[in-house]
Amino acid sequence: MTRQANSSDRRSPRDTARGLWRSVSELLRVVAHALILALLVRTFLYQPFNIPSGSMMNTLLIGDYLFVSKFSYGYSRFSLPFSLPLFSGRFFSDEPERGDVAVFRLPRDTSVDYIKRVIGLPGDQIQMIDGALHINGEPAGRERVADAVVTLHGQQRRIHRYRETLPNGVSYFTLDDGNRPLDNTRVYVVPEGHYFMMGDNRDNSQDSRVWDKVGPVPLENFIGRAQIIFFSVDDEAPLGVRWGRLLDLVD
Repeated sequence: MTRQANSSDRRSPRDTARGLWRSVSELLRVVAHALILALLVRTFLYQPFNIPSGSMMNTLLIGDYLFVSKFSYGYSRFSLPFSLPLFSGRFFSDEPERGDVAVFRLPRDTSVDYIKRVIGLPGDQIQMIDGALHINGEPAGRERVADAVVTLHGQQRRIHRYRETLPNGVSYFTLDDGNRPLDNTRVYVVPEGHYFMMGDNRDNSQDSRVWDKVGPVPLENFIGRAQIIFFSVDDEAPLGVRWGRLLDLVD
C-alpha cells in the first residue's frame, strides 16, 4: 500500500531555496576562514618560495620549492602582503646568523626577492682571494671534495666543489667554475645594520660582491630563513620530480 506524503514531507520552493542558501553560506564561511588562516600563516609564520636560478647550487637547485620561516628574524614591512609601508624597522627582531640561507628583498629593487647565504655580519671585512673567502683577514676553511655533476640542457659537466667552513663552524658546499672576475675582490666593509650575502655557486651568483647591483643588505630587507624543501621539479627526473629532495632541510 502506497503511503501518502503528508504536509511535513513536502518542501515548498521557498524552503528549498532557504536550505540551499544555508549550505552556500556555510561553504563560504569555511572558505573565508581557510583564506584568513592561510593569510595569517603566510604573513607571520611560513611563506613558500621557489628557486628560479642556479646561484645557490648545489645547496638549492632550480625547481626547488621551499618554506621560509618569517618569524626567524622578526617582522618588517616586507613581511606584510604587498609590502605595505605601515611601519619602518623590524618588530621582534632577531639577527641573522653567519651561514644562514635567507630570503631578502633586493636593496636596489625591493620588488625582487633574492636568496643567498649570510657570509658577513655588520662591521666585518670580506674579501675573495683566488676564489677563497676571507673574513676579517682570515681565510675561511676550504677543503676540496668530489666534483659536482651538473646537468644543463641535457648535457652533464663536472664542476669543482669545496666544503667551506665559517668561523662559527657552519659548513656547506660551494661550487668553483674556474677563474672568474669575482674570484678576486677588494676588501668590503659591511656597514652597521647590514649583512653581506653570497651564493654557494660562487662563479654564477650576483650577490653582495657586486656592490652597485646588490651590495650589503639592510636587516629590514630580510624576509626569513630558508627551512625545508617541500617539493622539487626537474624535467629530467622520473615523473619530473626530484623525490630524494622532498622534505630536505636547508643548511
